[in-house]
Amino acid sequence: MPYPRTLHALVLVAASTVTLPAQEPVSEPGGGELRVFLDCGFCDFDYVRTETPWVSYVRDRTAADVHVLVTRLNTGAGGSEYTLDFVGRGPFAGLTDTLRYVSRPTDTDEVVRAALTRTIQLGLVPYAARTPQGAGLRVSYSADAAAAPAMPADDPWHAWVFSVGASTSLQRESRQNEFRFSGDFGARRITPEWKFGVSGYGSVERERFTLEDRVVTSRRESYQGGVVAVRSLGDHWGAGAEAVVSSSTFRNTELAVRAAPAVEYSVWPYEVATRRQLTLQYSVGVSSFRYREETIFDRLRETRPTQSFVVGYDVRQPWGSADAELEAAAFLDDLTQNRLEFDAGLDVRLVRGLTLRVGGNASLIRDQLSIVKRDATPEEILLQRRALRTDYRYSAYVGLSYTFGSIFNSVVNPRFGSGPGNILQ
Repeated sequence: MPYPRTLHALVLVAASTVTLPAQEPVSEPGGGELRVFLDCGFCDFDYVRTETPWVSYVRDRTAADVHVLVTRLNTGAGGSEYTLDFVGRGPFAGLTDTLRYVSRPTDTDEVVRAALTRTIQLGLVPYAARTPQGAGLRVSYSADAAAAPAMPADDPWHAWVFSVGASTSLQRESRQNEFRFSGDFGARRITPEWKFGVSGYGSVERERFTLEDRVVTSRRESYQGGVVAVRSLGDHWGAGAEAVVSSSTFRNTELAVRAAPAVEYSVWPYEVATRRQLTLQYSVGVSSFRYREETIFDRLRETRPTQSFVVGYDVRQPWGSADAELEAAAFLDDLTQNRLEFDAGLDVRLVRGLTLRVGGNASLIRDQLSIVKRDATPEEILLQRRALRTDYRYSAYVGLSYTFGSIFNSVVNPRFGSGPGNILQ
């Protein structure tokens, strides 16, 4: 898991030095404009295009002179650290750079998108300067922006960040009604050396159905709270412990408690987590259960030693992105009661305009200790009021998307954006 750096107010940090070999300006189609492929799943594209009209935006990386890959990580204060990788292509092959921008948790969307766009512009300057458009570029400097204060040395909150939230919904019809309520809270303190977190969540769902001969009611409750502490042990190691308390009518658990220390190793340094990450984590601990009804193992309560091993992989590169996680868990006093879960997703740009998306998850389940011994009623099955016994679970998806047409259209037209015209968005 990455450990965010100290926040600075709208700080732009050059993470690597660009080497610009002398060369003649490159003539490009469309008046010599630099062709840019912006690879960002959360950027405001219309805003970037409007504020940066001196380049051409293409929708395929193979047609670009510069591939701009933007990734982000959450910071300890609740802001974000954005990493922008600039990868030159064609006449700019081999010319790369990385810039970073850090936002505050109190920054508005407008502040963030403006600063992120400014960082994109800064990264594109070395490339645009080597095209005919370079003659039109001018350099300006704002002392006020450069002197923006960093985090105060005397932080009254001592780096702690708190959050709380709640939501409710109500739906009524002549023969059925539904009520839902959920709430959550969280507190965290993240520094380069330590990571602390406390969180809680609760939800209540009630449903009522009026049938011809009877009334059917359904109620589901779920509560969970936890605490975690992690110590950074260099660029590749982390160690910590967590404790979780939960209760669920669906899972037949009146009270479930788990406490476990853990250690994690990152094959690559944590600082490159926005681009690639491969981690191995092992934990061993104790779990205690108190059930609402007698289980298939004739138990109303039990305490068991547990272990878990997790391998996680995530990568985002110019060709696309991929992520996968494999978890193996078992009870130490009976290894035949275990669970193996695998999740994966792949998004690959095959050729110009053609993208392949594949993903899915699969589980082998041999540790359902809390399954109720008695048979489930039809209402419990149809309304999903309780978990059912199973040996496996899986799901999968595959898809292709293809776009074609002009690759040089950078026009922004926001008309009818919230009406019928949104079919064009």
